[in-house]
Amino acid sequence: MIGVKIMFKGLWNNSKKTRVPSNINMNSIPKHIAIIMDGNGRWAAERMLPRNMGHRAGVEALRDVIRTASNIGVKYLTLYAFSTENWKRPDSEISMLMKLLIEYLRKEVEELHYNSVKIQTIGDIEQLPNEVVKEIDRATTKTRLNNGLHVNIALNYGGRSEILNVIKQIGREIRDGKIQVNEINEELVETLLYTANIPDPELLIRTSGEIRLSNFLLWQCAYSEFWFTDIYWPDFKGEHLLEAISDYQNRQRRFGGI
Repeated sequence: MIGVKIMFKGLWNNSKKTRVPSNINMNSIPKHIAIIMDGNGRWAAERMLPRNMGHRAGVEALRDVIRTASNIGVKYLTLYAFSTENWKRPDSEISMLMKLLIEYLRKEVEELHYNSVKIQTIGDIEQLPNEVVKEIDRATTKTRLNNGLHVNIALNYGGRSEILNVIKQIGREIRDGKIQVNEINEELVETLLYTANIPDPELLIRTSGEIRLSNFLLWQCAYSEFWFTDIYWPDFKGEHLLEAISDYQNRQRRFGGI
């Protein structure tokens, strides 16, 4: 087992060593970065490939981004993998996406674990196929004690449904006499979100040229800095993540102040 651990650390830290540009301040790396991974289908279409090839290429891009984020000290990385609206897609594409998720977790969990990455999910995962839920449970259980990069995979996630769930929970607690109306505040809401105990994203990245949130982290991104790029997700690399961080570091975050 020790030999296997050394092998995985070697794959992560040596052959894939991250080169950080000199214009990036390593003392000001965002703690939490959220990414809307968009453009897999268009990437495939431009190459006259089936959509599943675009999604598979997107998985390859994910490896480099997670590795880079871990190596530079990002603490939380939240990835929009499957939204509540994605159920509107053809059954064949949904099935393929679920199979890709299972395949990714099975192939990558050992390397992620040995590099102290913690896998978590946000969203209503109980609505996913049983095989997917079992694989998620296996990955999250295996990595639960890791203290490196926290990778939050948003699955069957929607920002509006998340907020509605919070409203319903607060309503039940008022009904049961556990809280009073005047006790409702931002701190209470945040304890009931999927992202409870996770800081809000300082930086949100969206690929493929689209400029919208698409129902992603609506509460949490109230003061996030947005970075949009025309690059399709399969072509997004660690170097682009560093470019986004560099741009973020040159902005002034005033949170409504002067």
